[in-house]
Amino acid sequence: MKRWDQRPFEIRALFNPAFCGLILFRALHGYEEEDARGMPFSLSLLVLPLCLHKDSRDVILGSPRSYLLKTAEKNQQLMVGFTDRVTQMLPYAFEGFGLLMERGCIAVADDGRIQTVAKKVRKTVDGTTETVSCQKVARIVGKEFARIADRSTVYTTFGIRP
Repeated sequence: MKRWDQRPFEIRALFNPAFCGLILFRALHGYEEEDARGMPFSLSLLVLPLCLHKDSRDVILGSPRSYLLKTAEKNQQLMVGFTDRVTQMLPYAFEGFGLLMERGCIAVADDGRIQTVAKKVRKTVDGTTETVSCQKVARIVGKEFARIADRSTVYTTFGIRP
């Protein structure tokens, strides 16, 4: 990964650690609404590729009351290039997690699950239309991951070997 000052402006703007960390936090918080133990680390790596990819985000926002597995089954375009997006987004996810840890916004439980720390991030979702939709999808994805409650099922659904 290139140093921050050597990255193109677009990359710095779109994948800055604060924004990626916020998206991850919203997903973690959504997960905790269903399962207070926190999100497994392996599932958290799928959040950014689903939330920051406009086509995926639009599909998920278009059916917020539908189950994620059913949405993925009906919209196979979610899986096109997904594994590559996950691989490409790993460094940005790690930077986001690093910032969240540094600021004390998340904690890692003894079993490796990631939990949010209360009163560290504003609950209100605001910003541009695009950033608000990313945050809303992150919450939906987090809740759906908790409802599925099986990492292998989630990974297999999106075409990734667990």
